[in-house]
Amino acid sequence: MQETYSRYELESTLLQVAGNYSWTWDLQARELFNRLPSINGDAGLHPAERIKLLTEDAWSQLLDDPDFKELARQAHSRIPSPVPMNSDNTVAYFSPEFGVSEMLPQYSGGLGILAGDHLKAASDLRVPMVSVGLFYRDGFFVQALEDGEQRERYVTNNPRFLALEATPARVELQLAERKVTARVWRADVGSTHLYLLDTDLEVNDERGRRVSDRLYAGDREHRIRQELLMGVGGIRALRQLGFEPAKFHLNEGHAGFLALELIADEMAKGLTLEDAVRAVRGRIVFTTHTPVPAGIDRFAPDLMHKYLDVWAQRYGVDMSELLQLGVLPGSDDHFNMAAFCVRVAGRSNGVSRLHGEVSRVMFKDVPGGPDITSVTNGVHARTWVHPDLQRTFEDTLGTDWHRSDASRWSQVDQISDDTIRHHAAVGRQQLIDMAHRQIGAETGLNPDVLTVGFARRFATYKRADLILTDLDRLFEMLSNDQHPVQFAYAGKAHPADEPGKEVMRRVIAFASDPATRGRFVFIPGYNMAVARAMYAGCDIWLNNPIRPREACGTSGEKAALNGALNFSILDGWWDECFDGENGWAIPSSADDNPTLRDREEAEHLYNILDGEIIPLFYGDQGIAPSAAWLAKVRHNWKTLGPFVTAARMVGEYSERIYQLATDA
Repeated sequence: MQETYSRYELESTLLQVAGNYSWTWDLQARELFNRLPSINGDAGLHPAERIKLLTEDAWSQLLDDPDFKELARQAHSRIPSPVPMNSDNTVAYFSPEFGVSEMLPQYSGGLGILAGDHLKAASDLRVPMVSVGLFYRDGFFVQALEDGEQRERYVTNNPRFLALEATPARVELQLAERKVTARVWRADVGSTHLYLLDTDLEVNDERGRRVSDRLYAGDREHRIRQELLMGVGGIRALRQLGFEPAKFHLNEGHAGFLALELIADEMAKGLTLEDAVRAVRGRIVFTTHTPVPAGIDRFAPDLMHKYLDVWAQRYGVDMSELLQLGVLPGSDDHFNMAAFCVRVAGRSNGVSRLHGEVSRVMFKDVPGGPDITSVTNGVHARTWVHPDLQRTFEDTLGTDWHRSDASRWSQVDQISDDTIRHHAAVGRQQLIDMAHRQIGAETGLNPDVLTVGFARRFATYKRADLILTDLDRLFEMLSNDQHPVQFAYAGKAHPADEPGKEVMRRVIAFASDPATRGRFVFIPGYNMAVARAMYAGCDIWLNNPIRPREACGTSGEKAALNGALNFSILDGWWDECFDGENGWAIPSSADDNPTLRDREEAEHLYNILDGEIIPLFYGDQGIAPSAAWLAKVRHNWKTLGPFVTAARMVGEYSERIYQLATDA
């Protein structure tokens, strides 16, 4: 039955669909917004803003289109309803960043993308969850290239242009010598609510307004102010909004100060600090993402005194006793946020099996450290898999393919060679089109050529430049016209990470060398949209970190779901998922000398790429990818599809972590 709409009713329907970020993983809702008439200047805008810019002629066109109106009705009917919540079942998920969509630029990289995927999967599984972070007016930087260098540009975000709703909550927090007030915005992510604290208010002085200005910017003092706002202010915001969660899940240690608010509640009942810590442990879950001490937030004692003396005095706590809760034995006297979180959490976990082992060693002398378990990260399949391939999965595995078990995934054997080749060719062409738009020029990329992808943060341990170790060998592969190979690289370096920027300079300089024949490109402007195109357009996903410094590395999981084969050091998730046939492992060197280690591992990389991967892709039948390659793609789906999804991950958290934290 066709729906009859007035202009007002259709506009209201579209705005409601755009107002819930479930449209980012609902194929029909995405198609709905793709069919909106394009208006000059609306490229890149949030759908809610595009709707507001429609002209009268555009509205007449839409009102005369019965298919569009039916699509709008269906999309509206699929907006997830809220999950009933109470103080016995609600989980509050705290994270410094959330990668829900490129349209909501409140993320920098993997930690935020993981948080966004966690919320989406919680919505799919109807887990009662609310989430808390900060609203960064300037977000994280937008990347551009200039003279072979990364240039950072910040864009001021207006929450009302991002489908955020103002809540009545106002949070006050004493930050050293000044009181800071934050308003609270709400983003709907399926059935979950994401609450973001924002200090850009006239009631605050200039420094107070800047507390939530940028993600991962400023000095240590700016960071502690942000983390106190997120943790302590976040709990106060939830309480004002009527939530008293049963569990608090800390996605890394940035919101760890929320434990102080919970401890204060217990001390107000007459408990000592030690007993109060014991009392709150059953309510706190901590996920660590950092396998190296240098990546953990640490605050000097004088900074802790400046910001927490007032708390200690209020509750009659000796400051030295409070500081001791955050000391990592064997380290210095700085307050270590991860050590503090391990100490106050009832359950702590790493984000892969190997990372759990590393974390138990790192925190072995911290109470709770030897008991650290692991929940391997997963990715929200409906966000990251190419729409055309999703439809094939729906036809083959069923509409709930994204949370199917191994028996269902075994049915990918029914997908024909021609269908897989078609998806791969479409993905490569769309990757090339995206690369040309981002670069602003044509390249030598070819949609019929084996494509190797590498996209992630340009931290030195990830070794984006390992492929450049032997340039003669690399140029030889790039100049092979019989069995050609091409490389697409992307990623960002933190603005303050000069060593990471130097790695990026090397990669960009090589990509600019005419001798590559345009077969090695660096794609600027890295964000979620660029990443999606790369996952769908690459045949091989390259990952070569220094083992075991990659906590998980979920980019390879997204690529695997899209049919790319992983080619990786046995680190993070790949260490537990590689079975010898679902991709390739780069052997790790036992040499302690970094130069010799890199040289040996690069040699393994070249030998496998040149000796196994390229020949298998082209085969000897004249059709690429070969039938043997496609059999490997199916095996990749059968072995990894049931495991690498966020549905599996959130299910594990619900069964193994949230339920058991109380018993700790």
